[in-house]
Amino acid sequence: MKKFLFAAIGGVMAGALLTTQIAGPLVAQETRNSQSVYQQLDLFGDIFERIRANYVEEVDPADLIEAAINGMLTSLDPHSGYLPPKDFSDMRVQTRGEFGGLGIEVTMEDGFVKVVSPIDDTPAAAAGIEAGDFITHIDGESVMGLTLDQAVDMMRGPVGSEIVITVVREGQPEPFEISIIRDTITLTAVRTRMEGDSVVLRVTTFNDQTWPNLRDGLMESVESAGGLDSVSGVVLDLRNNPGGLLNQAIRLADAFLDQGEIVSTRGRRDEDSERFNATAGDLIEGKPIVVLINGGSASASEIVAGALQDHRRAIVVGTRSFGKGSVQTVMPLRGDGAMRLTTSRYYTPSGRSIQALGVSPDIVVEQPPRRSPADENDNGSVLPPRSEADLRGRLDNDSMSEDELRVLEEERRAAEEAARLREEDYQLAYALDILRGLSAINGRR
Repeated sequence: MKKFLFAAIGGVMAGALLTTQIAGPLVAQETRNSQSVYQQLDLFGDIFERIRANYVEEVDPADLIEAAINGMLTSLDPHSGYLPPKDFSDMRVQTRGEFGGLGIEVTMEDGFVKVVSPIDDTPAAAAGIEAGDFITHIDGESVMGLTLDQAVDMMRGPVGSEIVITVVREGQPEPFEISIIRDTITLTAVRTRMEGDSVVLRVTTFNDQTWPNLRDGLMESVESAGGLDSVSGVVLDLRNNPGGLLNQAIRLADAFLDQGEIVSTRGRRDEDSERFNATAGDLIEGKPIVVLINGGSASASEIVAGALQDHRRAIVVGTRSFGKGSVQTVMPLRGDGAMRLTTSRYYTPSGRSIQALGVSPDIVVEQPPRRSPADENDNGSVLPPRSEADLRGRLDNDSMSEDELRVLEEERRAAEEAARLREEDYQLAYALDILRGLSAINGRR
């Protein structure tokens, strides 16, 4: 803004005549642009009236106008759109953490509905929906040609009712159907647990509950472990987290940063450009952090991962994130509806735009495909390996005290638990291995 003002003042002082000569054509151009807009609005009114008068069936004028508004917004980008009063009300309920539906975050790609991520402990997750799945049909009806809001409306329905969706999945030769029973979705924003001496923070969404859930859960876990000195570090699991409220992402990142920029937003208007900085105070006082991401980590998740990565506060592990680097502002409208409009892009502290690129992990770790029940049965039929300790009449080991034997047994149990976790969640087990390595290097066990 200062540069613009200085340039304008210099122009007035150095060339008043040139400014006068240019002003006329500029005003004329502005007038022509205004006239063109009014002509287009007249064209819209003409088409509207002809549809009302001549369409084969009688149409509701309100429906026509709503469709026109939504078409105008959805033509801009996949995330802008019109929210009728009911959808606007549902959205406000969802940000508070409870709503009805299947439990999936979706977007539109190539004319089909694409799953950004299933939400933990929801009907969609239980049915096996995965991030990256394409939904081509809903109850046998193609979604091709529908808007995203129309497709979402088709997936909504009474709690307890059944919906059958047709899915195309990479690696599967044919589309297949999945039956899901709709339910009330109650989101627990953050789940906390201990894995050995590491705290695992599973963040499923960014709603009004995210920051208080994380703070309280982390403090409880640290206390149960016997204090921060007994904790090796934190795994922040953002996999399949579709994002949510920007302010919650900022607070979460701030929880582990002492200073510096968290994220900046840049829009066409000055008021849409902001910079958000961390405040003093790190909840875990510099303990190591590993952030887990995948293709279902989007928006607010990417803000957190990008901020901690740029500040070298965390090691990011997993696969590349979704790449939604735009900010939507919800603007209430007359009639109790609202419009969701993309107003800015966000940038990580180093100035990276994540839009369409995503956050690239420091260490790429793919999650192996789920094992089928047949595989598990096959493995279950294999006899466990035998060792010297299983032999009848074996010699006892008399070189270790009872305390040393007890420590050895605890280490073995921990190793077996780690092996079990690798079977259930390879990426999480990998993250915990990194934390243990960092803890060992820093002399913290």
